[in-house]
Amino acid sequence: MVLAASWVEHTSPILKQKRMSVFTIHHITKYEYDRPVKESVNEIKVFPYPSSDQEILMQELIITDQPDIFVFDDYWGNKTGSFNLLSPHKELVIESKLKVRTASLLEPDFSIPSYTSELPGLIGTDLHLLQLVRTSAPKSINKMREYVSSFYDAGKPIAEIVKDCCAFIFSDFTYIKGITNIETTVDEIVAQKAGVCQDFAHVMLELLRMIGIPSRYVSGYICPNKNGMRGEGATHAWVEAFIPHYGWIGIDPTNNVWAKNNHVKLAVGRDFSDCTPAKGTFKGPAKQSLSVYVSVGYEDGHVFEEITDVRLQKQAGADDAELIIDNFAGQQQQ
Repeated sequence: MVLAASWVEHTSPILKQKRMSVFTIHHITKYEYDRPVKESVNEIKVFPYPSSDQEILMQELIITDQPDIFVFDDYWGNKTGSFNLLSPHKELVIESKLKVRTASLLEPDFSIPSYTSELPGLIGTDLHLLQLVRTSAPKSINKMREYVSSFYDAGKPIAEIVKDCCAFIFSDFTYIKGITNIETTVDEIVAQKAGVCQDFAHVMLELLRMIGIPSRYVSGYICPNKNGMRGEGATHAWVEAFIPHYGWIGIDPTNNVWAKNNHVKLAVGRDFSDCTPAKGTFKGPAKQSLSVYVSVGYEDGHVFEEITDVRLQKQAGADDAELIIDNFAGQQQQ
């Protein structure tokens, strides 16, 4: 399956006004089973999000047995693919070869300030915004209120609040790989004050929503090219906040920066579960292993690549007939 730039909406005229970069991204997700499985039903979100800030120059998808892929837009506007492998198989490989052009301003333009007092009227009965401002009622609510009080002031513009929240997480939480997984809760992250990009994004979402700022989870890639930013060589996670007079703006608490032209966006949603790059079910009592390979090629010829063996949080028992595959933890936690 090959996709070209023509299906991406609203691209070239705006891209020409911004700083542009071109990245070549190779992403392979490989499942291996210790015995044949069958009737595998899968959903993938590996297509760049339609946006004026990025343009697909080429994308090729190669999947085991080359099944037909039904592509549709999900509830959040993410390009999503669905496919089945009905015959017995001991391996499933999902390979994406992507060339993408991104663009961004040097700094976001918040020349028209907006304040949290404006948000209730703007949110109104907008179902999407209402969902993106609802908190998850964590048990650590008192501790999180302390966090909010350290950076929030109703007199600050929303853009400044978002930036200060990001800086708080970056400075007060420790980046450590391997201590969390996709099932780690916000309460657990707050208790250990450590984690990776997915965890930092989930904490930031909770804090901004407590203030009443609609916020959404973003999955994608980060392409820093040796500039010291964290998250290269895997899928990455950050946050977008809704700011009146501006719209959605991305910000990365793992690196304490606004999302710019080195962030490639794949999907958005309320949290990680809406943005999983690959998930599905299969029939069979097999044990599975998962490895993820990501390489990023830059215009200067530099290539960064990494392969990760992922420890799955759930495995089939001898009598299990079906297993839910949810592998994004290993891809995001970098």
